[in-house]
Amino acid sequence: MEQNYIEAARYYEAQKRVKKIREFYEHLTVYVLTNPIVIVVNVMTSPGYLWCLWCLLGWGAAVALHGMKVFRFPAFFNKKWEERKIREILEKEEKQRLEDYGS
Repeated sequence: MEQNYIEAARYYEAQKRVKKIREFYEHLTVYVLTNPIVIVVNVMTSPGYLWCLWCLLGWGAAVALHGMKVFRFPAFFNKKWEERKIREILEKEEKQRLEDYGS
């Protein structure tokens, strides 16, 4: 019975991950399809100032950060890092508590 629960939990986690990857690709697609329109509008309305570059850079940074989060990059901010950090904080608190009450 426990094996079925573990498999169901793994399947659920995989489903969530696939959903996040799909959402990233949707975000990337909208970025790629929308920016030519923004560029054309910029060139037609104010060719002397390329304000579209700010849109491209800002939104591009957001897409890049989204991709980094979805594809777990940088790798050092993963579950193991979180667990290690939690243990570190708890140990510091325990040490501080012992110092406070020990003296």
